[in-house]
Amino acid sequence: MGQLIKLQDYVSRYEQDIFTYPSRFVRLKTQQWERTKAGWENEGMDASNLFLPTSSVHIEEERDTPVFLKKLKGFFKNSQEVETEVEEQAESSNIPEDPLQFSASFEYKPQTLEELKRQYLDQLYRFQLKWASSTVFEKSYFPSKFYFEDNLKFFLQRFPDTFLILYKPIFLLKNAPVEAEIILLTPTDLWCITFLEEENSAVFIGSNERFWIKRTNYGEKKVLNPLISLNRTGRIVRKILKANEIEFPVHKLVISRNGYIDYPAVPFDIKFAEARNFDTWFQSMRSLKSPLKHLQLKSAESLLQFCQTTSMRRPEWMQSEENS
Repeated sequence: MGQLIKLQDYVSRYEQDIFTYPSRFVRLKTQQWERTKAGWENEGMDASNLFLPTSSVHIEEERDTPVFLKKLKGFFKNSQEVETEVEEQAESSNIPEDPLQFSASFEYKPQTLEELKRQYLDQLYRFQLKWASSTVFEKSYFPSKFYFEDNLKFFLQRFPDTFLILYKPIFLLKNAPVEAEIILLTPTDLWCITFLEEENSAVFIGSNERFWIKRTNYGEKKVLNPLISLNRTGRIVRKILKANEIEFPVHKLVISRNGYIDYPAVPFDIKFAEARNFDTWFQSMRSLKSPLKHLQLKSAESLLQFCQTTSMRRPEWMQSEENS
C-alpha cells in the first residue's frame, strides 16, 4: 500500500520526519493486519473488538482519554523537546487521545480472506487520509470527496508500501502557490503523473499545441493538453532536486487506462501508459520489491520543504493551553 506523504496543502506527519514515519507506517500496517487476520481466523481472539458498526468506529476515534502520552511515545514520538512538552501538559490536563492510532474495525464480519483484505485496506485508506491531514498538534480540514477519490485509492491500495505519494501538492515558489500533478517516489525513480481518462476507448491525438483532439463514436472534441501541467510539475521537481544537489531519475507519465494516445512525435522524456500497455507498466511497478532508500527519502524531504501547508492548532490543544 503506497504511503500518502502529502495531500494538496494539508499538514502531514511526514513533513515532520520523513526518515521515521515511512518505516513506522509499514510496521503499524503489518502489526494491525496480523492482529486483524488472527481475530478473524479465531473468533475467540479479541474478535469482538474487530467487527463494530461504522458509527462506533468513529466514536472510538474521537474519544477523549488520558492515556495519550503513552501512545504518543509509541508510534508517534518525534523529538525529545516534543516529548517533554507533551508530558508537562499531560500531567496538568486531560489531553485527548491521538486519533491516528490505527485499529481496524468493520461493519460486518468478512466471509473470505480476500473480503477481509479489502475491508482492511479501506479502513487503512481512511487512516492514511487522517495521517496526511493532521499531526499531534495541528489539523487540516479536507473535503470528504477524498474518501471516494478513485485515483488516490489507486495509488494507495495498489502499489508497494515503499512507494511515497504527493497527491497534487501545492508548492510555494517565490511566495506564489503552484498546484502540481501527482508525484510518485519509488525507491529508484520519481514519477510525475497525470490522468487523461474520459469515455471508454476514446482516442487522444497528441501534439505540442495547447489543445489535443479527442475522438469517440460521437465525434471530435478539444481537450486541454495534459503535458502543459505535467511539464510544469517536472520543471518544479527537477529544480528542487538540483537546488539540494540530489540526482534522482525523474520521469513524466500520462495514464489513460480506458483510452488510447496517438502522438507520433512524442517528446523523448514523456511516457504513456494507456490501454495497450498500461498493464505492462503497472505490473512492472508492482513487482518492484526494493526497500526504502536514503536517496528516495532525501528527495521526498526536499520536495516537502517547498510544499505549502494550511492548518490550524488542534482544538484539544488550544483548550488545553487555555486551561493551563
